[in-house]
Amino acid sequence: MKFLVTGGAGFIGSCFVRMILRDRQGDSVVNLDKLTYSGNLENLAGLDQNPRYSFVQGDICDAGLTTALMRDEKPDVIVHFAAESHVDRSILSPDPVFQTNLRGTFTLLEAARVNGIGRFVHVSTDEVYGSIDPPAEANENFPLRPSSPYSASKAGSDLLALSYFTTYKMPVVVTRASNNYGPYQFPEKLIPLMISNALDNVALPVYGDGQQIRDWLYVEDHCRGILSVALKGRTGEIYNIGGNRSIANLEVVHKILEATGRPDTLIRYVTDRPGHDRRYALSSEKILHETGWSPQTTFEQGLARTIQWYRDNTGWLERVKSGEYQKFYIQNYSSRDVLNASIDRN
Repeated sequence: MKFLVTGGAGFIGSCFVRMILRDRQGDSVVNLDKLTYSGNLENLAGLDQNPRYSFVQGDICDAGLTTALMRDEKPDVIVHFAAESHVDRSILSPDPVFQTNLRGTFTLLEAARVNGIGRFVHVSTDEVYGSIDPPAEANENFPLRPSSPYSASKAGSDLLALSYFTTYKMPVVVTRASNNYGPYQFPEKLIPLMISNALDNVALPVYGDGQQIRDWLYVEDHCRGILSVALKGRTGEIYNIGGNRSIANLEVVHKILEATGRPDTLIRYVTDRPGHDRRYALSSEKILHETGWSPQTTFEQGLARTIQWYRDNTGWLERVKSGEYQKFYIQNYSSRDVLNASIDRN
């Protein structure tokens, strides 16, 4: 089986690529990635010599490229990860999320339709459901109430993908996952940011009161869930992929400080994100019932592995924190009084 993976140099996409090449010896992967700030070929180090892997640098919004690539490669499955995926960035600059997440998804769908691709897996997020009051959990029929430009763009691209099933009978499936974490995650997201700052002994910025609830999913479990849907999911359907572990952001931060041996006094409460969703919660009963998938990694296991990976890969971390990351960090946190805040190591 041949997979065309978009965004395969990013955090989740690279995990999926490595998993396919490691665990499915008869399969091959074509990786299409634009290599924006969060796309990093270091995430795929060593794969360039694998005859079952090929990389194409390009933009999913390029209709000529995507149509020709699908025509020439004839993939059995497209797994569409490529997206602008950070809420804060979408608030600071909304245009890129709509260009990539909507225009890019449309371009891929059209190319897949023209070329008769066998299956199109559109990877999305639980953020499309918006904030959910306890004790409710969102199933796949839950109303969509996106709160940010990012989540709105993903909700729109979900509906666009599903419309291609309804209108053109394209074999589309949509997955919606809870918050991912694990090795290789770009350090603008909560867990890698807090690990990075803790290791550097600088302030850990916590939005608002830190009581925002998120369901946490280890990235390898997510990738196994996507594969299960690609192989067993029913076309035209949506599948939630949750980690079954809801925890407040502040508690996550305390766990990271404890694991890294840093004091709680590093925490800085900062101005909350505009429109910040209070609670996400997913029901994953459907994917369990239909494919047999369930998360295998506890949050404590996954967090320990993640922290150790960042400890062992300080060179990777320092390289990705240069350039664009520094520009965003200053732009996002300069008004929140956390820049240059530190604690004496002694």
